[in-house]
Amino acid sequence: MTERDPIPRRLNRRRFLQISATAAAGAVLPALATVSRPRLHVRRGVLLGAETELQLYHPDVETARTAIDACFSEVRRLETIFSLQRPDSALSRLNRAGSLSNPPVELVALLHTAAGFSRTTGGAFDVTVQPLWELYASHFATVTADPNGPALFDIQRALACVDYRQVEVSHRLVAFNQLGMAVTLNGIAQGFITDRVTEMLRDRGFEHVLVNMGEMRALRGHPDGIPWRVGIADPEQPWRSLHTLPLINRAIATSGAYGTLFDADGRHHHLFDPHTGNSPHYYCSVSVIAPDATTADALSTGLSALAPEAALPVVNARKGVSAILIGTDGKIWT
Repeated sequence: MTERDPIPRRLNRRRFLQISATAAAGAVLPALATVSRPRLHVRRGVLLGAETELQLYHPDVETARTAIDACFSEVRRLETIFSLQRPDSALSRLNRAGSLSNPPVELVALLHTAAGFSRTTGGAFDVTVQPLWELYASHFATVTADPNGPALFDIQRALACVDYRQVEVSHRLVAFNQLGMAVTLNGIAQGFITDRVTEMLRDRGFEHVLVNMGEMRALRGHPDGIPWRVGIADPEQPWRSLHTLPLINRAIATSGAYGTLFDADGRHHHLFDPHTGNSPHYYCSVSVIAPDATTADALSTGLSALAPEAALPVVNARKGVSAILIGTDGKIWT
């Protein structure tokens, strides 16, 4: 759930997943030389501060290009709704004013979905943590910042503005019930956009697709039947994969404290426990595999704030969902 980087230590979790997936696709390129086989088409970009990549197979270049152009046009439109970086986005206008009349239908839908994941995780996933982000970013932006983090009083004041239940959502109005609240959708919007692009391509008849709009989702595998393969990076050695997973008609998302660190020691990072206002340290990374990217994205964020004994029942209660939790002590739960 981040937009800005207060210090120059940032490791993009999504790029690590992307490298493995691209390498897998590249490995089959020599077999595509025959004209009877579909061709691989790749387009890269940036969305909500994260690198993106779209891979699909189709025999006709123009058909593929038209579809990819339409997808990225839709991505740009959705960014005008969900981005914190754009002052004119619907989300930025909501945060400034505390309310938004006639909100975009996508914003209403995603806020309703987010509230569902908040209930599922007992509040561990909460889109209203933006005041905590702003507090920590402001604190560590100063040269003389206390390495122990913001003062307890300031954390408690920010926490008073963190509660997903205090956001009223309807098709006519989105409004905060108290002053000082703000929303970030960075823990779910990338998954939502990944799903939107995947469904656009499926509706256009594409069958072999790997979409990475911040999170990954696959339609089938390569045309020769080989699955897309996605590597989960070692947080300590990001050039090495701890696990390599096949991905067919599934989505995957990974959250890790290494994504954005506020301090050089890594005690304070961009994942917050909405109940305490502090950064949890249960895991190095949390990866969730699910039927859709929205679910994978939200759960990977929410589970990061839950101890294993609380996180695993959340996973087991959802049909078609699995997870890989890598503890800070190296222990792995699956």
